[in-house]
Amino acid sequence: MNRKKFIHQSILTTGAMAIGTGNLEAFAQEKIIFGHGNKRYRLNEQWSKADVSRNPVNDCHEMVQDKKGRIILLTNETKNNVLIYDKSGKLLDNWGTEYPGAHGLTLFNEGGEDVLFICDNNRHQVIKTTIDGRVLMTLDYPKEISAYTKSDEYVPTETIIAPNGDIYVVDGYGKDFVIQYDARGKYIRHFGGRGEESKHLRNAHGICIDNRNGTPELIVTSREQNAFKRYTMQGEYIGTIGMPGAWVCRPVIKGDYLYAAVLQSSSSLWKQSGFITILDKQNKVVSNLAGNEPNYTNGQLQEMYQTIKAFSYPHDVCIDDDECIYLAQWNSGKVYPYKLEPVA
Repeated sequence: MNRKKFIHQSILTTGAMAIGTGNLEAFAQEKIIFGHGNKRYRLNEQWSKADVSRNPVNDCHEMVQDKKGRIILLTNETKNNVLIYDKSGKLLDNWGTEYPGAHGLTLFNEGGEDVLFICDNNRHQVIKTTIDGRVLMTLDYPKEISAYTKSDEYVPTETIIAPNGDIYVVDGYGKDFVIQYDARGKYIRHFGGRGEESKHLRNAHGICIDNRNGTPELIVTSREQNAFKRYTMQGEYIGTIGMPGAWVCRPVIKGDYLYAAVLQSSSSLWKQSGFITILDKQNKVVSNLAGNEPNYTNGQLQEMYQTIKAFSYPHDVCIDDDECIYLAQWNSGKVYPYKLEPVA
């Protein structure tokens, strides 16, 4: 049996009950455990208690946890772009009607106060707001870079903020540059860009700062290359973390682990499917939730793939202070986020 047939067979057998009933209740009933090793979880697809008639979602793109422990969701539904939950899934607050292309959500503690950075694909802007939505700053397309002649060429997908307040923006649906600004929004430099060399990026979808080994560095998604790319904070290329079979979304660091939502990339037939991948401090994949057990041959990671059709277009994960994972999905029938709880 070839690999595609194996994947198809796995989906039909392991996930058949859930697919047939049109929901994921079967996973809970069958007590299916997702993941491998010491990173295994149970799925709660009914976590959100929001009322869809009052607080609908469209694409659920990204989630973060604030200093109060609340879970904040960004959706491109302009009835309420931001939904704020407690960890039990109770909806506490909502705001936002002006972000039709809401895509990237980053939280930063600025002088003891949480602020948000929203990337809007449709507006071609990055918008800094207070935690309750008051706009503090807007970054337009980078006129300082000659490669850009108009705003439509700039489609930012994610940001990360350095401890000194420097803002790194990835233009993941535009020209694939990483653009660095100071805390006031003054242009510093850019690097990456679309290309085939190691230092280049193809679909720079997400970015994070990695402090796990003592020296801060940037990890940037290069989704079309099935990889994360590593850079210094000044934009010098360090190396590549290969992720064969995976269109990785945003890298998220929690403790010693890197987490990411993944779209399966083996063929267009499977791109709507995906899983969650977890890497250890050495950037070795140790667990795939709804995916195959990681396999290294002669030190090389072998192609990864979905084994259970539990998720549809997974886009982002948030890991809370209890090590629970929240999963946002886009193009998935306007479903609310799921929660995955660790198995002891």
